[in-house]
Amino acid sequence: MGENVNTLSERNHIGRPNFASEIGIDTPERRDALARIAGSIEQQSLEVIRVGFVDTNGIVRVRPIEARHFLQAAANGVPFTTALLAMDSGNFIVQNVFAADGGFGRASMGGAGDMLAMPDPSTFQILPWAERTGFILSDLYLKDGERCRLDPRRLMQDACTRLAEQGYIFIAGIEIEAHIFKVTDPKTALRDCTQPSTPPDVEAFRHGFQHLSDTAVDGLDGILTKLRRAIRAVGLPLRTLEVEWGPGQVEITLDPITGVAAADAAVLLRSTIKQTCQRLGLLATFMARPGLPNVFSCGWHLHQSLSTIVDETNCFASPDDVLSPTGRHYVGGLLRHARAGTAFTNPTINGYKRLNGTPLSPKRATWSVDNKGAMLRVMGGAGDPTVHIENRIGDPAANPYLYMASQILAGLDGITHHQLPGEPSPNPYEVSDAERLPTALSEAIDATAASPFFRFAFGDEYIDHFVALKRHEIGRYEAYVTDWEHKEYFELV
Repeated sequence: MGENVNTLSERNHIGRPNFASEIGIDTPERRDALARIAGSIEQQSLEVIRVGFVDTNGIVRVRPIEARHFLQAAANGVPFTTALLAMDSGNFIVQNVFAADGGFGRASMGGAGDMLAMPDPSTFQILPWAERTGFILSDLYLKDGERCRLDPRRLMQDACTRLAEQGYIFIAGIEIEAHIFKVTDPKTALRDCTQPSTPPDVEAFRHGFQHLSDTAVDGLDGILTKLRRAIRAVGLPLRTLEVEWGPGQVEITLDPITGVAAADAAVLLRSTIKQTCQRLGLLATFMARPGLPNVFSCGWHLHQSLSTIVDETNCFASPDDVLSPTGRHYVGGLLRHARAGTAFTNPTINGYKRLNGTPLSPKRATWSVDNKGAMLRVMGGAGDPTVHIENRIGDPAANPYLYMASQILAGLDGITHHQLPGEPSPNPYEVSDAERLPTALSEAIDATAASPFFRFAFGDEYIDHFVALKRHEIGRYEAYVTDWEHKEYFELV
């Protein structure tokens, strides 16, 4: 009987045995980091580890594995079906995943078979809101051992590698807005379990329209305190958590974070807020413009700069100018590729309702010095060692890896080609000759599809994949009869 037990034990494995060694990531440093995680798992008596990755839509996909299997999962990888990469934002499959190539053009992705998620030890956290549960982000590999070309985290890693080859480090400051509501009816009846499902009915905690009012802050203190503690507990460098303009609207900012860790932090921040609220019977949404009365739009302002690898000097700082030549060229690159890059900063149909629906959102590819009407706002000035650039058009639902990677690569292209941005605009709303930003996702996707720069920077394979998913999402939207159309034409014609 002992032999049978041993035989079964050998067969009871997750992923592919020793896959980490096979693909060359089984380094002493990684093994040491995993051993430390194993120690934390034992010390904290964790029961479950959620092993996850982020798909093209920015959705975190996880497989919860028993904690006792964690080291094996880290060595062998955790299998996920490749079909997850063929789903649009509504989880509709957009291609024939059972074909020999899965519709991806790769035999290693055929038949809706498995790819392997390899946990990155640097991202491990214990989730304070979930009982005895850990969480870790992963890199995706195909079963032939190749890094998955459609993994958004790979694009961010590659972008940071290209920066490093030029002697730079990317630094990001996250400033993101969201809404938090009380759920009055969760709409969980089976008739509401459509795809996508019927949204819950909600109401605000208190009235809005008192921006940064101390009374408004105190009115939300109960939930803000719980969120603040959860954010800090998962290791995120919280700077502010405050009441924004509209009812239920909050803004969260983090201290500057470098490289891929900045995008990882944005992923963890959104999950922390949504899941903490969910446990409290609340709904947190990062939708740019919810379809609710008297609700304001939300944005994601990405603060960014470069520093040198050698001595971590701010490459945008200048003793006698608002930006160094490197900083100006970086701005030039962002402006040059703004239209094609908008699909990455604003990847949802709803995000353009924000850009079009409020005068507070930039409409053209402009830059300014401390003027919030511009797409790019320079914060700081001559002699300021902290000077940096704020991109103000971002959608809170954007995939952090794609948002940041697109900024890095566009800025680096500007540096490489000494792209000049022109002079900063004193009044961005009066600039009529600057390139107009896309007014709809379909327009932005067309610009991305036709962009030689992003096809080179991200690769044709990824751009074609991204465009296909988004065009399917757009097609579903365009086929849907809206309330506006029904009211406009039903009786009239």
